[in-house]
Amino acid sequence: MNFLLLLLGLAIVLIFLSVVIVQQGTVAVITVFGKYARVLRPGLNFKIPFIEVIYRRISIQNRSVELAFQAITADQANVNFKAMLVYSVLNQEEETVKNVAFKFIDEASFMQALIRTIEGSIRSFVATKRQSEILALRSEIIEHVKSQLDTLLESWGYHLTDLQLNDIAFDEVIMRSMAQVVASSNLKAAAENEGQALLITKTKAAEAEGNAIQISAEAEKKASQLRGQGVALFREEVAKGMAESAKVMNEAKLDASLILFSIWTEAIKHFAENGQGNIIFLDGSTDGMDKTMKQLLAVQTLNSSIESSGIITPPPISGKR
Repeated sequence: MNFLLLLLGLAIVLIFLSVVIVQQGTVAVITVFGKYARVLRPGLNFKIPFIEVIYRRISIQNRSVELAFQAITADQANVNFKAMLVYSVLNQEEETVKNVAFKFIDEASFMQALIRTIEGSIRSFVATKRQSEILALRSEIIEHVKSQLDTLLESWGYHLTDLQLNDIAFDEVIMRSMAQVVASSNLKAAAENEGQALLITKTKAAEAEGNAIQISAEAEKKASQLRGQGVALFREEVAKGMAESAKVMNEAKLDASLILFSIWTEAIKHFAENGQGNIIFLDGSTDGMDKTMKQLLAVQTLNSSIESSGIITPPPISGKR
């Protein structure tokens, strides 16, 4: 009975040692006497106790690591980088798993090689650029690193999923000088914009003043033309009225000098009604009026004698002789 119990206990121990449970997202590498044998997939697996050994469990999930290092530009400026690296096993094929399991002695050695390779790639790129160019070359730096690492990581059985440069910073002295450069550039741009705005304002004001002068000149010209036309029409109507009045008075056998006297009195009335403070001296005495009437009659008599004698005043001579 004791022997059976011993055999039963031994069988239970052997079964327990034979069962291998592999977690999801992980594979197990089996070796036999130190030599690669096979790969166990996620789930319930069995192995030969004491002969097959689990050499390593490998995660096929994405893994990330943060990096912090320094690089020097071509003009000897120190640049501090903070980056995040995301990587994973290339695939679950047997050859890929073998590379991951046996390429490096342990995980720490792989991480050291990976980090130093990325740092060296970034430093070699930054060493060819000037300090003022670095901030604008974030995407170019990432592409440069990926192009150099893709083939190398595939030979190790890994794939670079993503590389992000979270922070690019310079030394404090350089940061202050860059801030001063930016501030001076902003002041220069503001001064240029202010000058342009002032130029535009003055140009528009000059154009508006010129347009106003032109419009005023056109209006004055038009007003002068209208005033001239009005005066001409007024004189024409006055002449017509005087001619009509003279005709009526001649037919009535009245003295035409009354027309001149009426015009003179109407002029005095117009001066009195529309005067605005100007002083006009007129001789309103009997002698003054008699003198004015004699002068008007003399002008009328002279005109009548000229018309009766047929003398016509010759027109002015124009052109060359």
